Amino acid sequence: MPTPAATYDYDAALRACARGEQQALQGLYQQESRYLLGVALRIVRQRALAEDVLHDAFLSIWRRAGSFDATRGSGKGWIYVVVRHQALNVARARAHEISADEDTVEHLLHERQGGHAGDAYALQANMGKLHDCLGHLDEAKRNCILYAYVDGCSHSEIAQRVASPLGTVKAWIKRGLASLRECMG
Repeated sequence: MPTPAATYDYDAALRACARGEQQALQGLYQQESRYLLGVALRIVRQRALAEDVLHDAFLSIWRRAGSFDATRGSGKGWIYVVVRHQALNVARARAHEISADEDTVEHLLHERQGGHAGDAYALQANMGKLHDCLGHLDEAKRNCILYAYVDGCSHSEIAQRVASPLGTVKAWIKRGLASLRECMG
């Protein structure tokens, strides 16, 4: 049974989570999960997806509880921000998905497999040229582009991998792509 919100100590619960006390996370979940599910549901608009968002957000709260700073805001506000960001990330990722029925996918696969030998040769030639153009980029730009377009990393994830500021990573990707376009052109 949830404690009245006015008396529940969110900050203390987050500090306890940071110390590894699972009961504190369970308490946060019991206290706010129904409201947080509503926040996620308003953003992603599908119940099952909102439940996944809530699950992932609570994992993130558990892992990142040590980064909560009471001088920058309330514990309750912090957990709402975590859920909101998780839901927005999922909504953004889904916006990039293309939905297609099974017949369309099968048709596209058949079309791709049934290409002419000339098309295969042109594709191979372009791949070789892309490899050469990537080789002309400096290592930082090349790695950032590969992390983004091969590994599917977000800019934030790339910044962590290469231990560089987010703005720098974005600039490297932008300039690297411009160089690739020019080289491939």
